[in-house]
Amino acid sequence: MTGTLVLAGTPIGDVADAPPRLAQELASADVVAAEDTRRLRRLAQALGVTPAGRIVSYFEGNESARTPELVEALAGGARVLLVTDAGMPSVSDPGYRLVAAAVEREIKVTAVPGPSAVLTALALSGLPVDRFCFEGFLPRKAGERLSRLREVAGERRTLVYFEAPHRLDDTLAAMAEVFGAGRRAAVCRELTKTYEEVRRGPLEGLARWAAEGVRGEITVVVEGAPERAPEALDADELVRRVRVREEAGERRKEAIAAVAAEAGLPKREVFDAVVAAKNAARTAP
Repeated sequence: MTGTLVLAGTPIGDVADAPPRLAQELASADVVAAEDTRRLRRLAQALGVTPAGRIVSYFEGNESARTPELVEALAGGARVLLVTDAGMPSVSDPGYRLVAAAVEREIKVTAVPGPSAVLTALALSGLPVDRFCFEGFLPRKAGERLSRLREVAGERRTLVYFEAPHRLDDTLAAMAEVFGAGRRAAVCRELTKTYEEVRRGPLEGLARWAAEGVRGEITVVVEGAPERAPEALDADELVRRVRVREEAGERRKEAIAAVAAEAGLPKREVFDAVVAAKNAARTAP
């Protein structure tokens, strides 16, 4: 009989936010896989619990090598508790490889829900929360960072990012360049900790503030792109845009669908324009 993999959320700041079940799982797990074993022991002490099982490290540097070992323990019937330094495992933290490997072996995976910097920052931001997407950390290199931001420049949903404090000013400046200086955002710093701070405002202003120097754990929430009115395009322009996409390697069906979406038109209308242009070319003297 196989064991169970338990993903447990840990406090992102205030230890009092630890879910009650975390102490129970720490006390009963056969194996506790922790991103930082020293921090795990301090957390256990603060919760007044002594882990009964074996404690092993499980971090970015050894995740690939240690995953098979943990899967074998699970296959042998062990209850393995996975915790990271803060928040939910596998969300920009170690854990995804282990979850995927356990699922592949049809091993039960469950969770102890806990604090999340993503949801906490989103709730505090004052920006729309009905639809959002989490983008994690942006690339460190400026060119790659700009490319990644351009990919979501038209994203209508609220965007959530993690960022290192020493890169925050460059990131906010890049966001202002790509998304627009006036796009609203919120920088959430040291959530649930003593010096918690939430700065809200346009990206340009936040970039100037961050240039003075910022410390702590950072989560950035950015307003989604505003809704754009459909472009008023005549049949000739619709056909031209389809041709440009076809010449770039797109199949005609995909090109027509993309142009229709850009123009806010039914695909049939763009298709008819393309067919009419094709017929006109055939009958031209």
